[in-house]
Amino acid sequence: MADAALLLVDAQEGPMPQTYFVLKKALAIKLPIIVVINKIDKPNPRPDWVVDHVFDLFVKLDAPDDILDFPVIYASAKHGYAVTDTGEQGSSMAPLMETIISHVPPPSGDSTGPLQLQVSSIDYSSFLGRLGIGKITSGSLNVGQAVVVADQTGALVPAAISKVYRFEGNRKVAAAHAGVGEIVVVAGMDSVAIGDTYTVPDNPCPCPPVPIDPPTISVNILPNDSPFAGKEGTFVTSRHLAERLHRETLADVALVVEELAEDVGFKVSGRGELHIAILIEKMRREGYEFQVSRPQVVMKQQGNDTLEPYEELTIDVDEEYMGAAMEGLGLRKGRLIDMQQGNGKAHLKYKIPTRGLIGYRSEFMSSTKGMGVMNYVFLGYGPHAGEIRHRRNGVLISKSICMTVAYALFNLQARGKLFHGPGVEVYEGQIIGEHSRDTDLVVNPAKGKKLTNMRAAGSDENVILTPPSIMSLEECISYINHDELVEVTPKNIRLRKCQRGQTCTPAALQNAA
Repeated sequence: MADAALLLVDAQEGPMPQTYFVLKKALAIKLPIIVVINKIDKPNPRPDWVVDHVFDLFVKLDAPDDILDFPVIYASAKHGYAVTDTGEQGSSMAPLMETIISHVPPPSGDSTGPLQLQVSSIDYSSFLGRLGIGKITSGSLNVGQAVVVADQTGALVPAAISKVYRFEGNRKVAAAHAGVGEIVVVAGMDSVAIGDTYTVPDNPCPCPPVPIDPPTISVNILPNDSPFAGKEGTFVTSRHLAERLHRETLADVALVVEELAEDVGFKVSGRGELHIAILIEKMRREGYEFQVSRPQVVMKQQGNDTLEPYEELTIDVDEEYMGAAMEGLGLRKGRLIDMQQGNGKAHLKYKIPTRGLIGYRSEFMSSTKGMGVMNYVFLGYGPHAGEIRHRRNGVLISKSICMTVAYALFNLQARGKLFHGPGVEVYEGQIIGEHSRDTDLVVNPAKGKKLTNMRAAGSDENVILTPPSIMSLEECISYINHDELVEVTPKNIRLRKCQRGQTCTPAALQNAA
């Protein structure tokens, strides 16, 4: 829906890794770029240095000559002003608006032609139902107008426009009419999906369909039944989970929610672990409490052969980190299909099983010191790639409900890596660390120091603890094995064990309890 882009860069820090990623996306669809050097009110800004590095970044990405001649605006969003030269005194954002008007081409399209509005995003209203959001590329739209909606298969479904909204900032404002170039919200079709086209019944002109990648990873989301269940969350029942998950599918077409056949819980399928992790984080912040199983790839059976999803992974790294990235992907069954080097950068393209990408993002960011960019798209199904070893080490498991003690954790440090510090309440079966060996170990994190009448030099030395390893939600989900769960509450994220020798299905958890 965009006609141009503003590239926002910090006046002191310059281009960051994410700057590289977003600029690459904009250049791929040949958007005109306006560079905005923001935060020029900082104590030591260096806008000229930043502009030079931004230009170098354009060159590295092989930007065409017309885009290389980009306009530059200097701004302070905090103080609300923009200028075209650092020596000027700013008073408003008018120079930025004038630059947009002069450099951004007007929306293309025939205002007298047949209606064309392709849905690019979905919203939901409890009063109006499903809402389609898109840009009008031809014709015009009126409230009450009779239209047809062309879906991805080419089928035409009659509908009537009941409401039209324009965007004003973050608000939706009702409108009676909208024309070419406007981005609007349209109500009147309950089953509308991304890629569908609103057009006229007498001369339908649907836009080319937009492919939507199928789900490749699924997790089970289960009601929380740990010893701490219900202490921290507001919405804890399976009915609460069902209502929230099904509401999410109304706005997220890439998400699939199914009830588990054998017991209470839901199978949630999406486009990668990050997609699932975003949903889980949203629910956690809204007050939901639940448990999540280890991600599973969505397999297919073709005759006697098992097929698994593959991704086309594209990596851009500095040449000095290329070896580490290639070594990690090799262990995950990745196959290099293209490599390009130049200007100190390496561009790698891999075909890799979706299983191989589970948990890889954090490893990749560590091995490239945060300077790498990875992106992947669904490639298709292919032969099963064989075993991909997940986690080499076992875990440390608490033996009872207790409060962790510094002395006990100090003695456990030699056994592995800890996930919690002292003064944390834990329960029986909760994972408190990673074992240094490949077996699980049940430990007592509340074991205190025995008191005696004897005193000796050195016997009462201070306990020195290594800082615990704190994992993000996404890292926790990719860390667990099939007999483990992630307990998610508004206040905490915990790891726990299922019953020994069983996978974490709801029935297994009930038996364990």
